[in-house]
Amino acid sequence: MQDVTEILGKYSDNINSEMKTSLSNISPDELKEASIYLTKAGGKMLRPSLTILTCESVGGNISNASKSAAAIELIHTFSLIHDDIMDDDDIRRGKPSVHKVWGDSVAILAGDTLFSKAFELVISAKDDVVSGDSIHEALATVADACVKICEGQACDMSFEGDFNVKEEEYLDMIFKKTAALIAAATKTGAIVGGATPEQISALYEYGRLIGLAFQIQDDYLDLVSDEESLGKPVGSDIVEGKMTLIIVNALEKASPKDNQKLVEILKSDNCSQNDIDKAMEIIEKYNSLQYITNLAQEYVKKAKELLEILEDSEAKKALILIADYVLKRQN
Repeated sequence: MQDVTEILGKYSDNINSEMKTSLSNISPDELKEASIYLTKAGGKMLRPSLTILTCESVGGNISNASKSAAAIELIHTFSLIHDDIMDDDDIRRGKPSVHKVWGDSVAILAGDTLFSKAFELVISAKDDVVSGDSIHEALATVADACVKICEGQACDMSFEGDFNVKEEEYLDMIFKKTAALIAAATKTGAIVGGATPEQISALYEYGRLIGLAFQIQDDYLDLVSDEESLGKPVGSDIVEGKMTLIIVNALEKASPKDNQKLVEILKSDNCSQNDIDKAMEIIEKYNSLQYITNLAQEYVKKAKELLEILEDSEAKKALILIADYVLKRQN
């Protein structure tokens, strides 16, 4: 875990510098402060680091990928701001969320500004060491991910109160909402690094698989982690009646009686600790936690196998470590 923390921290200064430069000329000041607020609050820097690492893994260097990496982080931040507005969440990265500080209208504009600046950053890389054709392909990749993020959020919202969601539908939703941007990060890095079409395809799939595993691990941690590590009450997904892969799997396997009881708990507006415990009994009865753990492990195993297309390098080693980290992290 420490190795991965060091890997992700290795590129943070460069990424933050690119973002700071990009956002420096925003006006008025209120919009600028709202826009840069979350970029200064920290974060894992997983996505932009993957962009740089995949670039390096195919023979490129940090100068090829730094602007695209920063763009990926801006898009991630834009999505967080808008998610917090839609979910009315109070806290993000340990601080009051943007819309709680500046209000919904300014927060929406801040998200839109970050979204636009991201595309500006990708385009500006052409002035450095990336070919026009590569910039065009990178732009298309980033744009596609942005559309998928919106589709995924819409699907997630449509699942609220729908307890007949199937596994295939849920996996498609988390691909779009979470994994698509991670896949875009790895694909963009490969593109600007000068990868072959086969390498680009493999690294996109690597990103897709670890992105799916990342979200499945989030679902898992909500039920098995401790509150201090998780940063929110354990079992909050049950309290909020969220459809996660664990719930989807348990409902599909459960007897009519257990299915009905679990749905009653998920629908409840006053979910008690006893209700959470009962829901966990049903989940454990049908081995749903083990099922999603096995699925996430299979995704990570396949993701690492895809890296065999790359020459041995420190970047390749880092990509392997990050794939393992997705399942070992505790928050």
